[in-house]
Amino acid sequence: QVQLVESGGGLVQAGGSLRLSCAASGPSFSTYAMGWFRQAPGKDREFVAGISRDGGRTSYGDSVKGRAIISRDNAKNTVYLHMNSLKPEDTAVYYCAADLRAPHPWWVTTTIYEYDYWGQGTQVTASS
Repeated sequence: QVQLVESGGGLVQAGGSLRLSCAASGPSFSTYAMGWFRQAPGKDREFVAGISRDGGRTSYGDSVKGRAIISRDNAKNTVYLHMNSLKPEDTAVYYCAADLRAPHPWWVTTTIYEYDYWGQGTQVTASS
């Protein structure tokens, strides 16, 4: 069983930055690929960023490319999402997710259905 707890959300002015954290409990964090998704009211859940289990490969959604950095610290069982130049359209609930079936160390998937565990989410509001 894997539990994921997000933190770091809140109200940020447009143009500002924030860092989200996701702490994982459960065995073998370093064997999971990890991802961040977001969901705005009335919209589908959207891929934001993903990172391979060794941290060597990352992937970003088009809407955040160039403004987001995903990283992980396997010693702390934590994955981070740093975002800058926030826009009002970044307002959403942000979720971290764990992919326990990553077939090799450099695997990163953007597909929501390939993630096995999800956190409860943290609200990010970017005000104009």
